[in-house]
Amino acid sequence: MKKTEQEWRQQLNDEQYRVTRQKGTEYPFSGTLLHNKDTGCYHCICCQQPLFDSADKFDSGCGWPSFSKAIKGQVKYEKDMSHGMNRIEILCQHCDAHLGHVFDDGPAPTGQRYCVNSVSLLFNPDVKISAE
Repeated sequence: MKKTEQEWRQQLNDEQYRVTRQKGTEYPFSGTLLHNKDTGCYHCICCQQPLFDSADKFDSGCGWPSFSKAIKGQVKYEKDMSHGMNRIEILCQHCDAHLGHVFDDGPAPTGQRYCVNSVSLLFNPDVKISAE
């Protein structure tokens, strides 16, 4: 999905743009989806692609919504050496929106923690993802 920076600025609010298009981070414990426990699907705020199933969400205590896995094929990974850290950035496979980072300190069975900015997500309680 290719859009100009002007098109993204028209579609997104300032915080959504800063996080998803400029690789920003929302303040910890500030996200509206951090404590969401409803059943449904988390979609990319930029292109509405499904990214995470609510069944894979857990409370990691880190201050951002956390998931043990992404929906297969919906997230891509890039090495991120910014801020003097060695991390793996997660992006929407469809539109390249910055979502957050993935770490190897999550729960079994994956051992992964997808640490995601709430502002990069849109929650839809009407979408249910079937088990893979």
